[in-house]
Amino acid sequence: MITPAEVGTILHRLFIAREGTSLRKEDIQKTHEVAALVRELGRVKKGAHVVDAAAGKSSVGLVAAEVLPFARLTVIERAPDRIAACRDAATRLTRAVPVDVRASDVDDDLAWPETPDAIVALHACGGASDRVIDQAVRVRTRWLFLVPCCYGASVPFLDRALAMAGELGAPDVATLRRRVASSLVDVERALRLEAAGFETEVNELVGATITPHNLLFRARRTQVPKRMELAATKLSALRHV
Repeated sequence: MITPAEVGTILHRLFIAREGTSLRKEDIQKTHEVAALVRELGRVKKGAHVVDAAAGKSSVGLVAAEVLPFARLTVIERAPDRIAACRDAATRLTRAVPVDVRASDVDDDLAWPETPDAIVALHACGGASDRVIDQAVRVRTRWLFLVPCCYGASVPFLDRALAMAGELGAPDVATLRRRVASSLVDVERALRLEAAGFETEVNELVGATITPHNLLFRARRTQVPKRMELAATKLSALRHV
């Protein structure tokens, strides 16, 4: 049961490593999310291969590698500065965990290892969340822990969701219609995972005072035919309303 304070101590050692310095305010805020996700990753089996996707500096993956009994960590990130920071931080892990940092976008099939035990993605922005879902299905991971961020034009279902919000009678007020559409986007994502064989729960990872982007998709691959069939029916209905 790692705490945000303990996460902060680890992040300081991994990414700053200088006495007399401290984490920035936004980094301290993020420790609550990292701690919550690392606790979620505690569900994954010992000796697992974990992928941190759209990882940024891989705060989640590296802290998890430090405190959980994982065997391997693969990091997928496209920003060169974040890749460099992750590789540097990995050298300060106290556990001998192989960390494979891959400079790539999440939609590149070649960047993904086959059948990882778990995938985690904290604040995969916009359509990156949808691409992580697609890759989780393709590589047949056992677990997916996804926290989406932002609902911009890159989200595939957004245009249809906005139209549906209008059809449902949502007032022509941008804030209200966007909130309805965002909820419909997340419904479509959950049904897509269920139709692909993942038992999926959607809960708040942390309180909204920590971040408004606080929904956690916890998906476990079970391949239950009746659940998949029902979800596929609901998904088809949603897309054709």
